Amino acid sequence: MNYGELIPVGGGDPIPLLKPKLLVGRRESCDIRLRFPNVSAHHCLLSLEHGYWFVKDLGSRNGTKVNGQRVVRKRVDPGSEIAFAKHRYQLQYSPTDLGAVGPPPPDEETMAEILGRSLLDRAGLDRRKQMEELDLE
Repeated sequence: MNYGELIPVGGGDPIPLLKPKLLVGRRESCDIRLRFPNVSAHHCLLSLEHGYWFVKDLGSRNGTKVNGQRVVRKRVDPGSEIAFAKHRYQLQYSPTDLGAVGPPPPDEETMAEILGRSLLDRAGLDRRKQMEELDLE
């Protein structure tokens, strides 16, 4: 099944989103491999939730941005621009085709969700937690 695609800004081949959880990074083991020195080995995680794509930065050195704003975790709406380091893509997908019903889910974590996590996890430094999330079905 195709869950959407990342279209490089400025041209290039689209990258199909083939699973509901995708690890983006420079390593060979990543689902979406970006062979650029400024992309971290495990840069971020894309996950499909309630028909919408979310991105979670995994403590990358050069950051992840949605529509120009650096993010830790954020919903990425259809047509939004997502950047891994300085490499920009437009995310194309249809929430209704992916099972979305009603209004979109909150686009950022609530304060209770944030405060319920350890400082290491909030900073993206809890390696054990990251490895659990990376258990990509």
